[in-house]
Amino acid sequence: MQILLVIAGAMLVAVAYNFFLIPHEILSSGLSGIAIMLGILTPINTGVLNLLLNLPLLVLGVIKLGKRFIAYTILSVVALSVFLYIVPVVELSTEPILSSLFGGVLTGAGVGITFRASASSGGFDIIAMLLARKKDFPLGTLLSIMNAGVILIAGFLFSWDAALSTLIAIYATGKVVDTIHTKHIKLTLNIVTSKGDEICEKLLKRLYRGITVIDAKGAYSGESRTVLMTVITRYQLNEVKQVIHETDPTAFVNITQTVEVVGLFHRE
Repeated sequence: MQILLVIAGAMLVAVAYNFFLIPHEILSSGLSGIAIMLGILTPINTGVLNLLLNLPLLVLGVIKLGKRFIAYTILSVVALSVFLYIVPVVELSTEPILSSLFGGVLTGAGVGITFRASASSGGFDIIAMLLARKKDFPLGTLLSIMNAGVILIAGFLFSWDAALSTLIAIYATGKVVDTIHTKHIKLTLNIVTSKGDEICEKLLKRLYRGITVIDAKGAYSGESRTVLMTVITRYQLNEVKQVIHETDPTAFVNITQTVEVVGLFHRE
């Protein structure tokens, strides 16, 4: 499933580039935007340039972000490069503003889907993921900040109209990424169960999260229960639900959105 999501995300980004951005000399975010720029200025295909520019950051990702994450990221980068190579560059719209807006939305959807599959599309995304580990910043906002340089490059090399269109595309991309990618959102779970030890053991193995265990007693039944309290990211919710359902389908679970976490909290 994750592999299919990564490929689908790469396909959306490639369509956004070749159908909406490249025909109007509008750059995208990060290294992909630089690849588009070099592809316009040179006869080298954008897909080839995208792969070459991403290689150093992929090595950094292997060191800092783990093998599984970077494996999906490599798949994403390769898939995007292949799609950029095989999808023809076609001008679907003659209006640059509409093209920048729609191209930015499609790019954001593709990048967001890729993030949801626990991968990235490479480039500045890897840097943003590293920064997001330290602080709970929305990834789309981080990407928008880092892409200010791309906008300036578009202005100096092409035109300031192209720079403004690039700004619209990058802004739209960031907003859509933040809508789809919600890993910075934290949830507090209170799990009331008769199988506290089993659920606790499975959660500790699969999620790498701290859990507070509280002995409790049902007011109506008078039976002993265990309350497990933990804070997770929104992405981990489905996995937690699966663990609980497999272990104790009758467990009572209260889920609330957490405004802020102070203290020790492992950011993936």
